[in-house]
Amino acid sequence: MAHKLIMTDRSFLELEGVNQVDSFDEKEIILETKLGVLFLKGEDLHITQLHLENGNLIVEGFINSIEYSEDKGVKNFRHKGKGILEKIFK
Repeated sequence: MAHKLIMTDRSFLELEGVNQVDSFDEKEIILETKLGVLFLKGEDLHITQLHLENGNLIVEGFINSIEYSEDKGVKNFRHKGKGILEKIFK
């Protein structure tokens, strides 16, 4: 399964190569992908389709930013504590 990201008009995002969804709300979605941790930030974000067995995910809403982390797992962020996440998202 390859990693692929297709965004249309900053309001529709289709991803392939998603391993898991770590957390999500209307302002932020944190995903673990084949290429590392992916942070999506925006407004009114909704996961409209999720098929982890295929690694496919569709997000709708207004997307402000897409950021990859060099860390290869979401678990690394959980163990470092909330302070690191707060610094990343300032």
